[in-house]
Amino acid sequence: MTEIARRAKQSLELIHAMIYFAPEAADGFAGLGLERGLMSYYAGRSAAMGPVGAGVVAATFYNFNPESVAPVIPRAWSIAAPEAVLAARLKAADAALRRLLGDDTIASGAVAETAELAREAAQACTPDGKPLYAAHADLPWPDEPHLKLWHAITLLREFRGDAHIAALQHGGLSGIQALALHSTVPGGFDGDVAKKLRAWSDEQWDRAFQELRERGLVGAEREITEAGHALREEIEAATDAMSMAPWSALGEARTTELIGSGGRLSKALVEAGAMPRGLRRTR
Repeated sequence: MTEIARRAKQSLELIHAMIYFAPEAADGFAGLGLERGLMSYYAGRSAAMGPVGAGVVAATFYNFNPESVAPVIPRAWSIAAPEAVLAARLKAADAALRRLLGDDTIASGAVAETAELAREAAQACTPDGKPLYAAHADLPWPDEPHLKLWHAITLLREFRGDAHIAALQHGGLSGIQALALHSTVPGGFDGDVAKKLRAWSDEQWDRAFQELRERGLVGAEREITEAGHALREEIEAATDAMSMAPWSALGEARTTELIGSGGRLSKALVEAGAMPRGLRRTR
């Protein structure tokens, strides 16, 4: 049944991830005085952990260049307190979801029912060894159904993401190596985009591919090998297994219901332009 965890990720994650591309979020953080780009991203996603330092952010985000974190974290907290960042983020989620889905959908029974299912699933997660999930799980639940849904999917995303980092470490892949290997598969993260967005230099990117090649995971032309495919599947399977708590709690029928209703909302978000092309399959 563990494959249902992957299906859930693919169907539900955009409900949360749209926040990273929403102009409402960029403008909201800028209104606090935060720099657009990496400062706003790092602060927005890590604020639930409090005024943490660069090392904590780099460790929990995993595949971003730590050298890009240090110039903006913890400096961001001298500009805007984590509580203010969290408030701006939730306000942006409200505005973005209303713009993308429309007020009629936001007020619909379908959103309310999906939110309750997602909340039940998220509350079945456990914080052990899951720092980003645990930090977000300590936040209060929003009252409005669409924000309750957004928060629940945030929890589910970070729960799986924390598990994925553990699986990557078990597989012996650093953050940049995992990112580079992901860029070699059909439908994966475009390499040039990944390198730019995660702030890795050409030299660091080339070194990561050399390391992957030495392990037999990619070939001379940076194409993924059978061993690379096998390792990726092993890591994804381990991630699925460690991410089963919410879906075991809901059961197969209700999980399938959530995947269906959440998937329809995700489709509507895609059609409304919530996420740039080429980024929809990134983690």
